[in-house]
Amino acid sequence: MISNKIWVDADACPNAVKDMLFRASERKSIQLVLVANQLIKVPISPLISMIRVSSGFDEADNYIVEQVNSGDLVITADIPLAADAIEKGALVLNPRGTVYTTENIKQTLTMRDFWKKCAVVGYTLVALIVSLKRINTRLRRH
Repeated sequence: MISNKIWVDADACPNAVKDMLFRASERKSIQLVLVANQLIKVPISPLISMIRVSSGFDEADNYIVEQVNSGDLVITADIPLAADAIEKGALVLNPRGTVYTTENIKQTLTMRDFWKKCAVVGYTLVALIVSLKRINTRLRRH
């Protein structure tokens, strides 16, 4: 049995990916640990386990970062978790198969933050436009 583990940020991981990981764990005799803040059904196997954490913000991410070791594999779509796992020496994939590395994770984090700010600014602009249209409509009535 391989000593490294596969850690899965399981709350948002698609079922098809989890099913593939269940089969791979058995085929390669590697420990698979799914971490989530909700109960996730897993096959009965000494290789596969499910850790349920409290439902607080980033609880699953924090648990994985605390437990992951160098050489482990982490499956996550969470970019900050990916960055933390890489820093600890883990290999990281997102559920679509994109490999995160020390070479690309900073750019990925930067783009995530950029798009997050765009979303906030976009929402603010939309709210402003809607407000201006309402004001304009009221002014026309008078």
